Amino acid sequence: MPYTEILAILCILSFFVLLFVGVPVALTLAISGFFFGWLGFGTGLFNLLPARIYGVTANYTLIAIPLFVFMGVMLEKSRMADELMEVIGHIAGGLRGGMGLGIVFVGMLMGATTGIVGATIVTLGLLTLPTLLRRGYDKSLACGTICASGTLGQLIPPSTVLILLADILGESVGTLFAAAMMPGLVLTAILGAYILIIGVVSPDKVPPIPLDERRALPTRVLIVKVLKVGLPPIALVIAVLGSIIGGIAAPTEAASMGALGSILVAAIAGRLSRQTLIDTVYSTARITAMMFFILICSQVFALSFRGLGGERLVHDAFSLVPGGATGLMLFMIAIIFVLGFFIEWIEISYIVVPMFLPLMQAAGVDLVWAAVLIATILQTSFLTPPFGWALFYLRGVAPPEVTTLDIYKGVIPFIGLQLLALALVFTFPGVATWLPEAIGW
Repeated sequence: MPYTEILAILCILSFFVLLFVGVPVALTLAISGFFFGWLGFGTGLFNLLPARIYGVTANYTLIAIPLFVFMGVMLEKSRMADELMEVIGHIAGGLRGGMGLGIVFVGMLMGATTGIVGATIVTLGLLTLPTLLRRGYDKSLACGTICASGTLGQLIPPSTVLILLADILGESVGTLFAAAMMPGLVLTAILGAYILIIGVVSPDKVPPIPLDERRALPTRVLIVKVLKVGLPPIALVIAVLGSIIGGIAAPTEAASMGALGSILVAAIAGRLSRQTLIDTVYSTARITAMMFFILICSQVFALSFRGLGGERLVHDAFSLVPGGATGLMLFMIAIIFVLGFFIEWIEISYIVVPMFLPLMQAAGVDLVWAAVLIATILQTSFLTPPFGWALFYLRGVAPPEVTTLDIYKGVIPFIGLQLLALALVFTFPGVATWLPEAIGW
């Protein structure tokens, strides 16, 4: 094996070693890339680095990331979900599993408006978990429902996962948004159906809200609350996604409209203040800086790995995988799923996906379909122990009677449900591709 290919393998191994000992992911990418690139070619290889970094940071599409993050943080900071959860709880509360079904719906809506897993899970955990436990819900089921619902924003547009995958795969953001729409709704329906089935099979695990408690909120007041807290976020989502998918606005233009719309929605609800705006800007800057710093450092790693012949090494290795394009996709999904137990979706996106991209292109794989599959399997990385971030977020706000084991046990069935949704999209690619084809994307 050539010396440079040995360095490429060591580059990958050093990345995981540094990651597991606690070095921040951005620095891990930069250190591994610089060190092994220097061993292979000296400083000459990095003459190309400024042009690569400029090409990435000057990408017009990526401007949509801070704008969508602003939209999500504004709706989260203005605490729009508080009253929304109360309203849906009363509407669906008479049904066995009604509160759980309401959590799934709110998770879907918050995913479409905020797209921030931590914010969604913390909000749902604080608002609903004590109430669910008080009303007799099974602890593990309640925790699993909250964690799974909180991750829906990674698949349901507008998702930062899809924006970054569009950049990596060279696809249109609007096309990926359209492609992920139906799989996201299918996954939401699967989660809701599971809770309703639990209500039939084990009704003691998901009891309904008592009738006297539901009657405490008059129908007229309930209707007003629905119009006040339900319609504005839904209208915002329809306006943003509809303008992108319908070809009226580019993703960046729609994202700016969404950012402005989130301010108007918060103002209409009486939740806009100077402090809320300051906190939103600060959080947006912090989240965006983190993402772009990882993006920039990943260019160092990618330049070194490709220069050392790593891309050719990966191509030769995966040519041994049987099954052609199907085998390739299954193998990639399996690798992403396993890595999701240990590292975050951003690292996986910038390390694994570029390795497989030339292979998928050579095999004639539909990259739009592949992007939806990748986004779906990346979503499980938030739930899989031991390092699933959804588990940590909920652990931080869970009452003392909820143990870490309860949370871990609770997410296992929902991981299976996400894999079921993945299998449906894999078996029936039309679930992802029919909408982009129908609108001519």
